[in-house]
Amino acid sequence: MSELNDLKQKMQEAYNNWDEKIYKKSVAKAPEWKKEFTTASFTPVKPLYTPNDIKQEEATEKLGFPGEYPFTRGVQPTMYRGRLWTMRQYAGFGTAKESTERYRYSMIYRPRLVMTVMTRLPMVKLAKLVLQ
Repeated sequence: MSELNDLKQKMQEAYNNWDEKIYKKSVAKAPEWKKEFTTASFTPVKPLYTPNDIKQEEATEKLGFPGEYPFTRGVQPTMYRGRLWTMRQYAGFGTAKESTERYRYSMIYRPRLVMTVMTRLPMVKLAKLVLQ
């Protein structure tokens, strides 16, 4: 048990060191855009969490493993080493010709890129309004 306490103490010291020497200096140079960050249920969110923030017996239940509920370590078991993050972009940020050129470029030079195309977005929104 004393090894665990030693590890917790070292982690706390490392956190305090990071907080004073790295985090606070960074925030002083470039303040965060909100004074306090919260979850959807208004629970405050710290800038960094360490193993000291949860009880040892709750670690597997609350922290979990990659690819398993509650997905705190990502939804991919490989942590995105095998499957990269997806990037999505709406079409229509230019003329029809420019959009076509972009799609052709993406299909030729970036064949693994997944493209999600939504066309006539204003019409979709208008249709939803009319149907309500």
